Amino acid sequence: MKRYFICSTLFFIGLSTIQAQKKSELIEQNQELKFKLDSISKMVSISQRNEKLADQRSDEYQSQVTELQDANATLMKNLNSFAALSSQNSENINKTMAVLERKEKQLKGVTDAVASNDSTAVVILTNSKQVLGENAKVGVTDGSVVISEKLDFFFTDGIGLNPSSESKTWIENVAKVANANPKSVITVASLNITGEMNVALQQATAIASILIKDFGVNGERIVAVGQDGGLRESLQIKFQPDYKAFYDMAKGDAKN
Repeated sequence: MKRYFICSTLFFIGLSTIQAQKKSELIEQNQELKFKLDSISKMVSISQRNEKLADQRSDEYQSQVTELQDANATLMKNLNSFAALSSQNSENINKTMAVLERKEKQLKGVTDAVASNDSTAVVILTNSKQVLGENAKVGVTDGSVVISEKLDFFFTDGIGLNPSSESKTWIENVAKVANANPKSVITVASLNITGEMNVALQQATAIASILIKDFGVNGERIVAVGQDGGLRESLQIKFQPDYKAFYDMAKGDAKN
């Protein structure tokens, strides 16, 4: 009996020892698992934080990409606008250059015409001196050559409508000058001091008729006028450029 008791006691002691040992191992395993769990939790937390940062960076990158795309689209639009504007400017410059070139040609035409008129005036002046003599009353006024003589050289006492026979040679020489310079326009003006403009006009017409009928001057070139001479009487024959033709030329150039 006593032996049985001892054995039972030893059995329970051994069982208690085994249970105590298993409990310790379980606690140790539990601690180890807890440590691992904490480590995994930290890793998960870090992963979540990194994922969040990655999402933020992704959003930032996407925003930057969008901004770059918008900036690129704006740049392309500006480049296209600049190209269109540059093309338009080039076209405008070409048009302006063409206009300037055309205007330069027109100006040259006008300048050449003026120079030609000046040359014509010199030629008429020279011809007049050669035909009428160095003592002839010939001058240049405003680009026009004016040949003049006293009114009583043509009409006795400056009155009447029939030119004297002595004046016919003078009129013939003027006709020679006129026919030698067919592009000029001729004005025959009678200047009197009486104020009788109708008589002055008739006198100028009489001289113009002789130039046309007797000496073959083109009547379309001649204009007869009567004028108030103030304190002097004279008959003037003015050779001037064909301003109408010159105006028509300039007007035609301006339209082009």
